Amino acid sequence: MNKNELIEAVVAKTNFSKAQAARTVTALTETITEVLQRGDSISLPGFDTFEVRERGERSGRNPKTGEQLKISASKVPAFKPGSTLKAAVNHS
Repeated sequence: MNKNELIEAVVAKTNFSKAQAARTVTALTETITEVLQRGDSISLPGFDTFEVRERGERSGRNPKTGEQLKISASKVPAFKPGSTLKAAVNHS
């Protein structure tokens, strides 16, 4: 499902106009991004948790040359599904 398909699904479930649904989807994704940029997390009990995880510095290998290299530490966004979502996916 892409963004336009998600907007259409929101329209079907809410009777919003397509413009209202598009603003809602955009607002949700922007809000999640802003919260993660601050280093905070978003928890929707039973559904999911969006959080930022720290990845430590590690060594890697350039696949083209085989040369050893260091991969810098970084922060990555993570999604952890809740129990209700897991159950829904496993029983479909």
